Amino acid sequence: METDERQVNFDFGPPLPRVRTALETERKTLLEVIGRAFFDDPIAQYVFPDERSRIARYGRFANLAIDAFGAHGQVLTNEAVQGAAIWQAPSPAPIGFWKQLRMSLELIGITRSAFLRAARLGELVSRHHPTKPHWYLAILGTDPDVQGQGIGSALLRPTLERCDQSGTLAYLESSKEANIPFYSKYGFELLEEIQIPSGPKLWPMLRRARQEPAAPMEAQATRR
Repeated sequence: METDERQVNFDFGPPLPRVRTALETERKTLLEVIGRAFFDDPIAQYVFPDERSRIARYGRFANLAIDAFGAHGQVLTNEAVQGAAIWQAPSPAPIGFWKQLRMSLELIGITRSAFLRAARLGELVSRHHPTKPHWYLAILGTDPDVQGQGIGSALLRPTLERCDQSGTLAYLESSKEANIPFYSKYGFELLEEIQIPSGPKLWPMLRRARQEPAAPMEAQATRR
């Protein structure tokens, strides 16, 4: 997968850090970063209540997302591997029975209780996904030590540019109400509030393409 790094025509604020497709050799570092980023996340706390093992177990959970979506979407990071955006592309190819089985067994290995909570969560959120083709932001996280430096915004940019150029929806579930303004700034609109039984809340958000015209190929080539 290649990252589209063309300059966007709408305002993302100050210049953003450079992002690119994550390398397979960076996976271990990426999973550690994601685990730290989601340590205090309400969904991570719900699925993995044990603080001592939460970072490692959420990292394994994120590893499943990379396996599931990486070949049919985008796994982006910055040059210093301090954050990650994991996107599922519209109409992804089927994962396949054996890969699904392996992923399920790996997830069960996390602990039975975590598997049951994750399965319950997955079933609930899948009912709220748009029926139209869309890019799905499965994970967006930045290492806590560098949050607030524009890395999260930079990780959003390439796929949102692609959505605008192709007229495609983008969708996510925010696990923190405090993050809603951040996503709203980039065009996501709040759809509803989902209460997980005996758990936290989720806020599904949808972004419609801004329909900016694609730049001529000659101009694109000069912007890389």
